[in-house]
Amino acid sequence: MKRIIGFILLISVLLVSCNKEKLDPIPQTQLSDAVAFSTPERALQQINGLYAGLKTGNFYAGRYQVYQDVRGEEFLNETNNGVTNLQTWNFTVTPTTNEVQNFWSAGFAAINRANVVMEGLAGSPISEDLRKNYIAEAKVVRAIAYFALLQLYAKPYTDGNGNNPGLPLRIKAETSSGSNNLERSTVAAIYDQILKDLTEAEPNLPATYSSTQLNTTRVHKNTVIAFKTRVYLAMGRYADVITEGNKLVPAAPPYNAPANYGNGLMPSIATVFASPYDSKESILSFPYTALDLPGTQNSLNSYYNPGPDGNGDFSLNVTGNGIVANTDWALTDARRAFNQVSGGKTFLRKWPNNAGSNPDYVVVIRYAEIMLNLAEALARQSSGVDARALELLNAIRHRSDPATTITAATKEELINKILLERRIELLGEGFRTSDVTRTGGSFAAKGTIPAVPPTSTLYIWPISNGEMITNKSMAQNPGY
Repeated sequence: MKRIIGFILLISVLLVSCNKEKLDPIPQTQLSDAVAFSTPERALQQINGLYAGLKTGNFYAGRYQVYQDVRGEEFLNETNNGVTNLQTWNFTVTPTTNEVQNFWSAGFAAINRANVVMEGLAGSPISEDLRKNYIAEAKVVRAIAYFALLQLYAKPYTDGNGNNPGLPLRIKAETSSGSNNLERSTVAAIYDQILKDLTEAEPNLPATYSSTQLNTTRVHKNTVIAFKTRVYLAMGRYADVITEGNKLVPAAPPYNAPANYGNGLMPSIATVFASPYDSKESILSFPYTALDLPGTQNSLNSYYNPGPDGNGDFSLNVTGNGIVANTDWALTDARRAFNQVSGGKTFLRKWPNNAGSNPDYVVVIRYAEIMLNLAEALARQSSGVDARALELLNAIRHRSDPATTITAATKEELINKILLERRIELLGEGFRTSDVTRTGGSFAAKGTIPAVPPTSTLYIWPISNGEMITNKSMAQNPGY
């Protein structure tokens, strides 16, 4: 893998006001930590760069979510375009496939950028409170990146209690190629680091920022709490999901976080995916504008919208095992308004804007997911049908389909209905692979593609060929 040289990643364009600096600038690739972090304004530029690293085209601008979802049964490939995730959809990726290599590189670039920023902040003259705040944001960015990488390149934590090979654990800044060789830590060790980062970050993050926009696009205390519910759910640590979920979700409606920023469930799901994209349901979203595009064939708009607003690479599977065909999803459900027919095919238009000129925000974490995470954990921890889990499930359903009330006679039936609701509510938002693998399921057959069971070598991605070449201590996933 082509390693990212620390200071190249570290330094974005410095908008200086000093005339002397403009006349006698220091080359950007040679700026020292003392300069890059010498003022709160410059340090903030590096923090903004952290988010830019996460929301880059090959990572969270849409590629991660699409990789996650098109491996499942909800989507059918329409264009047979090898550039737009055909091999991910049909389970034919190899170590040299572009998506395998590019996603790995983008993820570890984001991780290294966080490491570089944390080390640079250590000697910064900015205030101690601000330094702690910024370091906390960097830790959350690193945690999000590591979690995303785990979902594709490693077996789930629930398979072997995390004892399978995970990823190289890189928590120091790399500014040369001298530390390329690093063996894989276990899945459990990577999750431990993710939780360590989140736990250390939480007390040093603000409860709120000064604007709705910042509360949507930068991490705060609720972001960490929400993300911990996702991490613990992936690990099968349901009691911990409940502990964290209770911090955000009250025992009875209205469902609004009782502390910190007032995140909550919006009356209409359409609000979440419409301008200005800053509803309180969005706990973290990445903004895009006409001057800040995700890049060609990266955005959710591009993959899922038909022309002229996108490429229409993937349509919804409206027959067989696709969620659109499921009769438990009422035709009058407001969430079906996102499913629009074009040219005889049905496309998901949660992100309806034009991909090349006015892309929508990408929702990373939203309140409805936290309610479903908590509902599932409650259901799994209970010996019978958990009443609160059922109430949370119906709160999500009634928002979009007030005429339908979900019932369950057994614990197992309730869990299955919660998993079904996740497929409906979070469709296209990047959860299907994680939900299949953490529950030990098979990837269902779709079109001409057969099912992929957990025993198949295709169940997880191979390690990037670039990493295998440069990291002599790296072990490839079996079967590749």
